[in-house]
Amino acid sequence: MTFLRTLPWLLTIGLGCAAGAADPARMNVLFIIADDLNVALGAYAESPPRPNYATAKTPNLDRLAAEGVRFDRAYVQNPLCNPSRTSFLSGLRPASTDVYDGQTWPRHKIGDIATLPEHFSAHGYFTARVGKIGHNSFEHAFRWDVSRYALSREPARRHHGPGYLPGVDLSDVRDNTWTEGSEHGMSRAEVLAPLGRPTGLPLSWRATHESPRMTPDGTTATRIIELLADHRDEPFLIAAGFHKPHQPWVGPVEFFEQHPVDEIELPPARDGDLDDVPAAGWEIRPDDAAHDDRQRRQAIAAYHAMVTMVDSYVGQVLEALAELELEDSTIVVFTSDHGFLLNEHLGLWRKTQQFEESTRVPLIVRVPGTSHGGQVAAGFVELVDLYPTLLDFCGLPAPEHALEGTSFRPVLEAPGRPWKTAAFSESKREGYHGRTIRTDAYRYTEWSPLDDAGPVEREFYDMRTDPGEFQNLARDPASAAAVEAAAARLRAGWRGALPQPIT
Repeated sequence: MTFLRTLPWLLTIGLGCAAGAADPARMNVLFIIADDLNVALGAYAESPPRPNYATAKTPNLDRLAAEGVRFDRAYVQNPLCNPSRTSFLSGLRPASTDVYDGQTWPRHKIGDIATLPEHFSAHGYFTARVGKIGHNSFEHAFRWDVSRYALSREPARRHHGPGYLPGVDLSDVRDNTWTEGSEHGMSRAEVLAPLGRPTGLPLSWRATHESPRMTPDGTTATRIIELLADHRDEPFLIAAGFHKPHQPWVGPVEFFEQHPVDEIELPPARDGDLDDVPAAGWEIRPDDAAHDDRQRRQAIAAYHAMVTMVDSYVGQVLEALAELELEDSTIVVFTSDHGFLLNEHLGLWRKTQQFEESTRVPLIVRVPGTSHGGQVAAGFVELVDLYPTLLDFCGLPAPEHALEGTSFRPVLEAPGRPWKTAAFSESKREGYHGRTIRTDAYRYTEWSPLDDAGPVEREFYDMRTDPGEFQNLARDPASAAAVEAAAARLRAGWRGALPQPIT
């Protein structure tokens, strides 16, 4: 039985009219983005292998990678939700958007420029998003023809925030948010109260009895399928924003059962790993450090459970795309807003740090009619490149503001060709502005104090011999010439890394 015919709540869609009625000269776009997803996918298992990613189970995304092009070196411009999403939706880098945190409303900074959905809408496309595409309460900063939140577990809320914890927990090992009364469920405020901070979340997970269809991300998949069916006869840009694997790691127990705690490995560790890293470049929270090794394994297992859950929803959407006969006219893009650390470097979790695990993301693109299914693009691409790339494939003109990304259509048409020589990322944290250049050979970061008081701190890692970034060579006399060359390339900026003959 086909997917749509096995879902009675979608039978009212109707399948009488196929995609052939849409303008054949205009490609559709299905943009799928997960939240806080590193490259813990089956398709990325060998690039390079990481023991704490080894149990990843993502059959649907692996199949998409086998049909499209997998980008092995895709990087975000800021490893934090709001800055990253503002960047790729505007086609501008953080230095131009001036959005560096989760509290800045993007329009206060970028003005009334045409963002990605607005530019597509202005040129005859139906545009819609469901779930998290912008940053939660800032979704209205980006205008879509249809803009919907995921169905919340808490009906009184306008949209699903990340702080809900049910009372039930069917996972093998409990986290440390379990306190008196938590068996009845916890709000985000209740989770944060013992920590004395208004934002963020401690490591927390719950395996639930709920139906996969009725999780917030499950409702996103359902609504996306409805939109695909309702608008299959016109060119569209439809975006599915899945909230997971963002914390807390809450979802049906069937996904947790696929990732037993005893099969999880912790990442490699070296004593004193962070001793040579500038203080601005990392943070180990006391509530994270309070977990024991078995809890850390359960946390990693819970993260993988959420990734597998998202993979199942992606599979539903892709199967519906095929049932609606839209595969031959629709570009599919899958990515994440940034990566996520899973106890690397003796206890780092989450994002904002300029390490490989938080700045690198999966990027899979399937373009109809191409013959490069299953190939891997090794050249550097950045999420700021998505806007110009989609314009290129859909035959749309550039917007009035100058985009700061580069269309990687040539790479999709010839995945083995040379491309950008570096990717750039930055973030502001702990009173410092961190700026990073990642090349094939190294990652180099400068941490500059925001008040201009004090020296610039540096990180330099040889990524060919030290892919785990264990040894900071910034002060190594033998690496002095390489460090200065990297500093010069960082100062030259992203234009200095553009592929030839593009200038």
